[in-house]
Amino acid sequence: MSLLEVVDLRKSIDGTEILKGIDLSIIKGDVAAVLGPSGAGKTTLLKCLNYLEKADSGYMKFEGETFGMNRITREQIAFVRRKTAFVFQNYNLFLNKTVLANVTLGLTAGLKMKKDAAVKTAMEALDRVGMADRADSYPNQLSGGQQQRVAIARGLASDPEIIFFDEPTSALDPELIGEVLAVIKKLADEGRTMIVVTHEMDFAKNVSNRVIFMDEGRIIEEAVSEKFFANPKEQRSRDFINSIIAK
Repeated sequence: MSLLEVVDLRKSIDGTEILKGIDLSIIKGDVAAVLGPSGAGKTTLLKCLNYLEKADSGYMKFEGETFGMNRITREQIAFVRRKTAFVFQNYNLFLNKTVLANVTLGLTAGLKMKKDAAVKTAMEALDRVGMADRADSYPNQLSGGQQQRVAIARGLASDPEIIFFDEPTSALDPELIGEVLAVIKKLADEGRTMIVVTHEMDFAKNVSNRVIFMDEGRIIEEAVSEKFFANPKEQRSRDFINSIIAK
C-alpha cells in the first residue's frame, strides 16, 4: 500500500508547463532517486509535494487523506508538513541562531513541543548526523557539509514519514559531498522513506532502491535502481546515462 500517491500533477510557471501530468506512488521505506537533466521539473515536483509551490491540478493521497494539489486549507498544509521534512540544497539555516536553536525552532513553534523536550529531541537528531558537538556553533562557523548535516538533523527531529531532499550536495565542494551522502545512506539503512533529487549517480545506483527518471516535465521511466542503470527501457534514459558516463 502506498504511503504517498500523486495523480495527474500539473504545474505551469509564466505560461510554460513545468509538470505535465505526474503520477507517482511511494511505498513506506522507499528511497527514490529522482534523476534527470536540468529543467526536467524535479525540484518543482518536490516543492509541490510539500506545498512550497501550489500546483495547477491533480491530487495527492497521504496518510489516509486525500488533498487537492491546487485547493487545500492551511490546516491541511500544516498536517502535510508535520508529517514530512524538506532538506534544501542551500541549507536554509537561520544565520543568527545556533545549531541547536535551528533544530529546536520547528519543534517548539511548529509542533508545540515544550522547550526541554525539544532540546532533548534536537540533541538526539544532531547526534545521529554527527553534529552534537557543534550545538552551540552558528552556521557561519561551519563548513557547507556540516551545515547540510544540521539541516538534515532539523528534518529528522520531527520524525517525519517522508523526507524530501532537493539536490542536497549540489552546493557543496567535492570533498564535502561524501559526509552528507554518508548520513543519507545511514537513514536509508534505517528504513527512512526518502525522495531524493540528485545528480549523484553512485548514490542513485547504490543507495536508492528506485529511480524516477524525469525529462521535460514528465516521468519517462521508473525502475528498480539496479535495473535502471544496467538496462534502461527508454532511449531517453539510455542517452542520459551515456551522457553521464561520458563526462
